[in-house]
Amino acid sequence: MTDTDAPDTALHDSLAAFVLGARWFGGKGRDFQVSGVRRLGAFQEHPTVLLDLVELTYADTGEVELYQVPLALYPEPQERLEHALIAVVDVADYGLSHVYDAVHDRDAMSFLLRAFAAEDSAGSLTFHRVPGHDLDLDARSTLFSGEQSNSSVMFGEDSLLKIFRKVTPGPNPDVSIHEVLTRAGSDNVAALYGWLDASPDEDGQPLQLAMLQQFLRTASDGWDLALASVRNLFAEADLHADEVGGDFAGEAARLGESLADVHRVLAEHFPTAARPGDQMRGLGAAMTTRLDAALAVVPDLAPYADTLRAIFDDVASMAGTPIQQVHGDLHLGQTLRTARGWKIVDFEGEPAKPLAERILPDSVWRDVAGMLRSFDYAPRVVASSFGDADEAAGQRAFRAAEWSARNCRAFLDAYAGRDLTDAEQALLDAYVADKAVYEVVYEARNRPKWVPIPMAAIEGLAERNAA
Repeated sequence: MTDTDAPDTALHDSLAAFVLGARWFGGKGRDFQVSGVRRLGAFQEHPTVLLDLVELTYADTGEVELYQVPLALYPEPQERLEHALIAVVDVADYGLSHVYDAVHDRDAMSFLLRAFAAEDSAGSLTFHRVPGHDLDLDARSTLFSGEQSNSSVMFGEDSLLKIFRKVTPGPNPDVSIHEVLTRAGSDNVAALYGWLDASPDEDGQPLQLAMLQQFLRTASDGWDLALASVRNLFAEADLHADEVGGDFAGEAARLGESLADVHRVLAEHFPTAARPGDQMRGLGAAMTTRLDAALAVVPDLAPYADTLRAIFDDVASMAGTPIQQVHGDLHLGQTLRTARGWKIVDFEGEPAKPLAERILPDSVWRDVAGMLRSFDYAPRVVASSFGDADEAAGQRAFRAAEWSARNCRAFLDAYAGRDLTDAEQALLDAYVADKAVYEVVYEARNRPKWVPIPMAAIEGLAERNAA
């Protein structure tokens, strides 16, 4: 992409300022320049809808990132969209225009919904549909306000459009995995209704821009439900986790069954393999490297370092470990409880990793470890909200550990349906330890008061593996 792709200089500069101030921009604090703007599609409607792709180049590394900016152009100001105004500029081919962030504009979003229904194409864009659902074209759009990395627009109670703001050339796993699970009839995800992509870039890689999926009307966030269960436990001072009305173990077990079913379907439709010895040695070495880096940030890890290294060293001997397509970034916040059971969402993988790494097969125990860490976090986060000075703090810490152990066990038993082999338990321990080491560093840098949460997990793992 070059500067000659830019529609015009005035809009070019306005888009640079807009991206810099957006909450979904991932390069805050770094120097960059807009090195190009590519127009992916232009639709002569009212409003005119443009899909522009902004290319940023970072001064420190030369790294390039692409951000998608859907635009709605009006010749006159729109009072209802004042909060979404990007610029008032002369736009090539369209004249003086009031340029708005299109995700806030119901008319622009209605046009995109109709384009999905018609399986339209324009410029380099193609709207794809998965058969089986008739879209409600009369539904009014509502932008979700809480998103960080993408923009999601709800159409009534019928469908949800997720617009990928940061675009990486290549197949987006959120699209490809949802398509496979939807066509396989899985009840454990929101069904995929369609997706939008642009023609391949100069390297032959497609640009996947958005996905349209089922709106889960009755959905409740799994993390929020877990926190509510813990609060219910703490409100009953003389009861154990299995005795309170808000006991979560049944839900944890059902979630374990849902994950097992998703993993089964993914193994049937994506390539599987046995990870060779050199890759297992590389995995263990990478975990050890992350531990060494964490020790420099959090010296309190030092008493557990030798035991953690031994846990990671065991990974090297596990040649032949099965690998397959997995979620890659699973935790309670990536789950929704609906009237029809649990749904697992957001299959993009860890956002910080390059796409090439996110689409690689991995062990199912990585997903399981992520869920176990989430079950451990929930009660300790609630306990920490009371403060350390409270004389009941010790009792809450004990009950938090009890809630964690009960729900981790319920989830794991339901997921596996049997006792784990020694090798499976050792690999799961390594993934859990690696995740906890990451958490310690993250909390030390962002929420120091929460450092004891992952430290408690590391201490427990170290004690169990040193015995």
